[in-house]
Amino acid sequence: MWPSNDVDHQLEDGRTVASTAQGDGRRRIGCVIVTYLPVHAPLLRQLEAIHGQVDHVIVVDNGDGSALPPLTDAFVLEIIRLGDNRGIAEAQNVGIRRARERGADHILLLDQDSLPAADMVARLIEALVELQVSGRAVAAVGPQYRDDRQGSVSPFVYRDGSALKERPTMPPQDAAVPADFLIASGCLIPTAIIGAVGDMDASLFIDYVDIEWALRAKHLGYDSYGIPAARMTHSLGDDWIVHRGRCYPVHSPLRHYYYARNALLLARRPWIGLPWRSILVRRVAKQLVFFSIVVPGQRLENFGMMMRGIWHGMIGRSGKS
Repeated sequence: MWPSNDVDHQLEDGRTVASTAQGDGRRRIGCVIVTYLPVHAPLLRQLEAIHGQVDHVIVVDNGDGSALPPLTDAFVLEIIRLGDNRGIAEAQNVGIRRARERGADHILLLDQDSLPAADMVARLIEALVELQVSGRAVAAVGPQYRDDRQGSVSPFVYRDGSALKERPTMPPQDAAVPADFLIASGCLIPTAIIGAVGDMDASLFIDYVDIEWALRAKHLGYDSYGIPAARMTHSLGDDWIVHRGRCYPVHSPLRHYYYARNALLLARRPWIGLPWRSILVRRVAKQLVFFSIVVPGQRLENFGMMMRGIWHGMIGRSGKS
């Protein structure tokens, strides 16, 4: 059973967003948090921040659960232990299915290192309702996030011809910003849309999972929107470097394998279209040069893993490396 406390969602400026939906008049929001060897303090801060904003929290651990911190009864949550690392997409799918079984009509996805603002969910709901009332077919809405290590807020990205461009990072606070895709963490998705679009693609394991799902949704007529008024802090990448005045996230060589492979696997999708196919292939080529030559550190390892990823993408090999 879902908790019976039927409380409206509170915005930080004092306004409330009524929890109106189908059936008994409530929006039932299930939050799915995927963990893998989490650092305890950030996860506990996240649970403290989110448990009062949603109806139920489902933690899906890509392991046996032994790496999770001790969790108190203060959090209304359920833990699903997968036993081993089955990837972000499969873990999300397991959590989404469980949330739907518990009656969720909206799913909030979170990574283990994201910290939502106190009114993030309320802002997302408010924007989603306004978009739906205006007749938009909405796949997902997501917050604007900030990585405190590099200071700036994230842009929302869209395709213009065969190039990716960024929306201004400081649009009007009440504006919903069209985006071709959103990062999964912080996304609020109606469960009916998941039914129409389908599950996250578990064959990708990790990386490009959120992009693939959003582009698949867009192909089917459902658009994604960034909501600048909804805020979240989020750590992207293992580290950051500055090159020619821009900040770039740095990942491990294994993650570079998945980035290269999955970009090419996505480019092979029959529905993807020539402009996106061109963007994905050029992106892999640029990353190969950048992380094998420009970025200091594990250049040889990055090159080797990306070349392996390119080969596997070309021959269609997917799943866990």
